[in-house]
Amino acid sequence: MATWEEEHWRSSVASGVPRSARRSGTYRRYVPDHVDGLALAIDGPLSRRVNTVERDIRSLNGPGAENLAGIARFLLRSEAIASSQIEGITPSAQQIALAELGQSESVRGISEQARLVANNMTVVRRSTTELVEAPTLTLDHIVELHRSLLPDQPHHHGLRTVQNWIGGSDWNPIGADFVPPEPERVPELMADLVDYINGAAHSPLIQAAIVHAQFETIHPFTDGNGRVGRALIHTVLARRGLAERAVLPISLVLATLRDRYVAGLDTYRHAEPATSAEASAAINAWVGVFVQAAAISVEQARTLMGHIDELRLDWIQRLSNHRESMGRRPAPRADSAVARLLDQLPEAPVVTATTLARILDVSFPAAGAALDELLKAGIVHTKAIERGATAYLAREVLELITMAERALASTRFDTRVSAPGRSVPARPQT
Repeated sequence: MATWEEEHWRSSVASGVPRSARRSGTYRRYVPDHVDGLALAIDGPLSRRVNTVERDIRSLNGPGAENLAGIARFLLRSEAIASSQIEGITPSAQQIALAELGQSESVRGISEQARLVANNMTVVRRSTTELVEAPTLTLDHIVELHRSLLPDQPHHHGLRTVQNWIGGSDWNPIGADFVPPEPERVPELMADLVDYINGAAHSPLIQAAIVHAQFETIHPFTDGNGRVGRALIHTVLARRGLAERAVLPISLVLATLRDRYVAGLDTYRHAEPATSAEASAAINAWVGVFVQAAAISVEQARTLMGHIDELRLDWIQRLSNHRESMGRRPAPRADSAVARLLDQLPEAPVVTATTLARILDVSFPAAGAALDELLKAGIVHTKAIERGATAYLAREVLELITMAERALASTRFDTRVSAPGRSVPARPQT
């Protein structure tokens, strides 16, 4: 049974910090139930809501979603930005795109914040590729996922061996908002969580909700728990075949619904003593919050898909006009580098000729010629990134990302009705 343990904290700090940070005293930490084999009764209205939202998510992978691969990457970038925003990191979409480019090429002037978000993108990408393709998910997969998030901070790698906590003082858990279980329990709890992820006792959306809440409750690492926990949402949805190609912007929505999100997690950590019915009611309350966020994410994903489709049509018209002005046939061959580049722009809005040659598997001159054609058509713009090196930016894609972030930061998910409720990039100048 889940329980709260009362423990005593003995301070080892003698000086150099405020007296309040040096105090000793009691605190309570939470020990959750195991989730593998969890007996959970979902109430009727919530069950029907889950069914509707899961059907809506599957529709994103259906016929007519031929551009979804690009949309998935687009949402992946926004999701990574949002995951980091929850933890106070807010670089612009252009900075992040340049940081992503900087993982394979030399790019000057990249901020550390942008690098952190680019690392987070790697985590979310791996959560929907490698972890999805693995026949059986293991604890090592999750530990490696976390390591890739913090590659330059080895002191945070691996399951924690110390007590951690959320909120309150940096020096002791007395008065903390939440204290997860003692480190000795973490391996067993994580093994149980992995077993649950590998099963299918509950529907995909319910499983994703429980996995996320349980992971955040265990808090198995000394840093980066929030970002890994949100990435695991996508792992579950993709492994269960619910969101095979789409990455829903769930972290953007959870960031906006932050009060409900935190309250939902608090409810999930039900108080003792709790009957099975009371425990199920607590989990139902959390699942309700999560399903609401998923439903909003589907709506926003559809909106983004529509914007990208409209932008692609406009690009095609601009390219056609340019080619006709040069006395060439309006449409390039479907297998040409320029046509394939046009399809790739939402996925890679900042590229160089070197990067594009690798992405399209074409020669460097062919990649350069394709970029030059889109430049002359007014579809991309240039930016010096290093001495003698130029990047090509699809600014309209970056602007769409910014506008999506702003809309998803509004409590009404529409900045015309409600202004963004958290720090977001400024509205692009027209």
